[in-house]
Amino acid sequence: MNRWLVGGLAACAFLAGCSGVTRNNHASERVGAGSFGDDVRFLDGHVGTVVLEDGDARVVIVPEWQGRVMTSTAGGDAGTSYGWINRSFIEKGELVPHMNVFGGEERFWMGPEGGQFSIYFPEGKPFEFEHWQVPAFIDTEPFTLTSHSDRSATFAGSADLTNWSGTRFLVGVDRTVRLLSPIEMSSMLGVRVPEGVRAVAYESVNGVTNRGRQAWKKETGLLSVWMLCMFTPGPQTTVVIPFVEGDESQLGPVYNDSYFGKAPADRLVVDDGVIYFRCDGEYRTKIGIKPSRVRPTAGSWDAARGVLTFVQFNKPAGASDYVNSEWREQDDPYAGDVVNSYNDGPTGPGQPPLGPFYEIETSSPALALKPGERAVHIERVMHFEGDRASLDAIAKQVLGAGLDRIEGVFAGN
Repeated sequence: MNRWLVGGLAACAFLAGCSGVTRNNHASERVGAGSFGDDVRFLDGHVGTVVLEDGDARVVIVPEWQGRVMTSTAGGDAGTSYGWINRSFIEKGELVPHMNVFGGEERFWMGPEGGQFSIYFPEGKPFEFEHWQVPAFIDTEPFTLTSHSDRSATFAGSADLTNWSGTRFLVGVDRTVRLLSPIEMSSMLGVRVPEGVRAVAYESVNGVTNRGRQAWKKETGLLSVWMLCMFTPGPQTTVVIPFVEGDESQLGPVYNDSYFGKAPADRLVVDDGVIYFRCDGEYRTKIGIKPSRVRPTAGSWDAARGVLTFVQFNKPAGASDYVNSEWREQDDPYAGDVVNSYNDGPTGPGQPPLGPFYEIETSSPALALKPGERAVHIERVMHFEGDRASLDAIAKQVLGAGLDRIEGVFAGN
């Protein structure tokens, strides 16, 4: 019996004794591949799950993987499953070095990844892949399910971390995931969702507390909340990121593409206050947006499946210090990005991709917390399917670009 099945059976036994958690018998339902019900049935065979449900809007969460949202749907068990799940890895049931890629539509991580204040490299070691390791508390250690209902679940975790420069952090984490009502969703987006459009929306409130006796200071390194959303890529999938327009001499570059080399012109287009980023899972590249340019919403359009997605987050007024995750000692370790998007692809000549998948990521400011102080990063994920004209109107209002424009940017490439 593999590791995940053992853990899953234990978690299922715990959850079965808890009232208020939606636990449908997905194995008995006739659902096809690529559906939400099929993904939940698969997960239930390997690990414990919690399903949140409000009508046909559903979310499945795995406590053992840090209260991670694995996927969601707007169409019930037979509906389209929106998150990317690494089935082949989960089926093996074995841990691997560096990072365990379970997948998942929305997961909690922390930064910085690189630099002299990194928590992913041992103290003083070179910033090379052989030394890179995702901290266990956001990779393999479970979060505790502390409360739940049909529409929300709360988790708690803790960690004892030391950064590359030798600074120690005692960290407490609390995370609540809850489904949003149609009224909340419309209010948060600033648009009315027409009848006939299917939608699912959820919010995660991610709290971090300094449980140590020393204040966290810029001089010795700060942490950040780093949320990563993994979705299924496709040849007609485009990430769309509105940004603040203005002179580069005052606001800086529109985007940062220094992570894996400059993004080719057939994969990145900037026009009329909008960044278009091709996410087909065939070319590894990543972009980021600095605090001076960022707006609080990014999105994507999957034209093949007809899925419109938004990711919202809170950016505190005046916040400018964001951790820098580049793999090197840095001149400015707080010149990082607020929003990122990653398109997976081969990691080298003849090498397979990690997934493939694509990501939309958001980060909190660097957290200069006093002992006992708590900071919160909020993220919302929303998916829409339905009448094209209605989706087009929503995209124009929220992203500043209609569906024809989004589809036409990379047409012919």
